[in-house]
Amino acid sequence: MTARARHPRPGEGPSTPATVALDRAGIAYTRHAYDHDPAAASYGLEAAAALGVEPARVFKTLLVDTGRAGAAGLAVGIVPVDGQLDLKAVAAALGVKGATMAEPAAAERSTGYVVGGISPVGQKRALPTVLDETAYGFATVFVSGGRRGFDIELAPGDLATATGASRARIGRP
Repeated sequence: MTARARHPRPGEGPSTPATVALDRAGIAYTRHAYDHDPAAASYGLEAAAALGVEPARVFKTLLVDTGRAGAAGLAVGIVPVDGQLDLKAVAAALGVKGATMAEPAAAERSTGYVVGGISPVGQKRALPTVLDETAYGFATVFVSGGRRGFDIELAPGDLATATGASRARIGRP
């Protein structure tokens, strides 16, 4: 883990299950709030532009369905917002035959977050998680902090620790 978690100054962003989980784990992160446009075509690209960082450093949290019964069939893939999740690659990384995108309602029920604000950290249920290999090319990456218009920045290794993520090439341009 990196240095101790820094608590935000007023106005730096809300407290969410993600920030609570990181604080409890003693993982360092930075909060980044921005004005969310509900008409934005891509929440992730909107975040990158609003925060002034390259899209390759901003990662989206996508839930997949592996076909297993109930919530046990859901898993998480974390990939750059300027790319796509490779369903075959994430299935291979999870050790399952195949994967499809999870229904938005199932994703919201399982994580406790709303689509467009699903954080990989602090979800209601711990799900198998895979972090795209490209994250490790950056000192820090950005992921949703648990609300639209709110991202957290942390080291990729700390993100993996907080989520129990494995590391694999699961994204494609």
